[in-house]
Amino acid sequence: MRLPISAFIGMRYSKTSVKRSFIAFINLFSVVGIALGIASLITVISVMNGLEGQLKQKILGILPHIVVESREPLEFSSDLAQQVVFTTDFTEQEAIIQSSKTIKGVFLQGIDTEQVQKHSIIAKNMIAGSWQSMRQGSFQVLISRALASQMRVSIGDQLRVISPNASVFTPLGRMPSQRLVTIGGLFQLNSEADDKVMLMNIHDIAKLSRKRNLDFVSQRLYLEDAFEYESVTQALDKQGLEYTTWRSRQGPLFDAVSMEKSMMSLMLLLIIAVAAFNIVSALVMVVSEKTSDIAILQTQGLLPKDVMLIFILNGVFNGVKGILAGLALGLLLVSQLNNILSLIGVNLGFGPNGMGLPIDLRWSEVLVISLSSLGLCIAATLYPAFRAASIHPANSLQTQ
Repeated sequence: MRLPISAFIGMRYSKTSVKRSFIAFINLFSVVGIALGIASLITVISVMNGLEGQLKQKILGILPHIVVESREPLEFSSDLAQQVVFTTDFTEQEAIIQSSKTIKGVFLQGIDTEQVQKHSIIAKNMIAGSWQSMRQGSFQVLISRALASQMRVSIGDQLRVISPNASVFTPLGRMPSQRLVTIGGLFQLNSEADDKVMLMNIHDIAKLSRKRNLDFVSQRLYLEDAFEYESVTQALDKQGLEYTTWRSRQGPLFDAVSMEKSMMSLMLLLIIAVAAFNIVSALVMVVSEKTSDIAILQTQGLLPKDVMLIFILNGVFNGVKGILAGLALGLLLVSQLNNILSLIGVNLGFGPNGMGLPIDLRWSEVLVISLSSLGLCIAATLYPAFRAASIHPANSLQTQ
């Protein structure tokens, strides 16, 4: 296929051998800089996505997405009904647990054991005991392995649960309601919320709280995506219902993760920008070196816009080479990152199985990175291209 004259000349300039031209040497370093910047950005963003996903799965798997302070039937549109995966009775209260060794404050969650099992991440991460041990009237509880270690207890041991929300009158005065419970199972999610939560059957919590029925409980909403909660809360506002979301407890943590991800992306994008704008130096040198060639081409009928296009395409060709090399290197790093870390003796335990780093490669972000880098490369060519188009053939040939 025959290329247009502007594309042919621009590609020829971009293929100049490093051995024959210092300009080509600068071009090479521009391409390498763009490639390294893109590879780094893809790798870092994929790891940050993975870490954010792990936090969302583990922390927001334990803590409720939305709690509605009512047992009234909820009304949602068909779109929102797909977002709200499951609704169940739920209660949560602060409690004090005491073992023979120590004492600690926790959030005591009351759940409908049978209904919640297939939706609970805790049920899928049991390491000892049984989820079904929390049957009604058993007064058995589930705690994390981290909490069990802190309390120095294990399966079958007893804990004293003290509920400040309920009280009984004794000859010694008003005393908080308390009950001995048995540890029926241990779970492990390796999240910061592990040692702050204890699960119990909701009917047993009603007895602990001195309630005759479940009128005091709320509704817990499981969402398809916990981050897409605003449309659901808007529907709840229209129904005049009171509610709390995960943002009230863990919002600052996820805001910090998002901010860190944005700052890392910006920093690496600036590295790509520095490499892309090295193209400016190379093209300015090319324009100075090829002034007579440009003048001759103009005398043969090449228009200023065609001259400008030559140098734009020259920079774009170099940018595309850097982008393609960066994509290849970045995808290779992402696919083999944990193997590379293991090979050099760096053992990290943030992955889904407690090993390696979590990786979440999103092709939409790869596309944005590639297009942004290409845009920077095009922007870097505009000044040299405009300068080349401004050359006057008569003046240039007269000075030769």
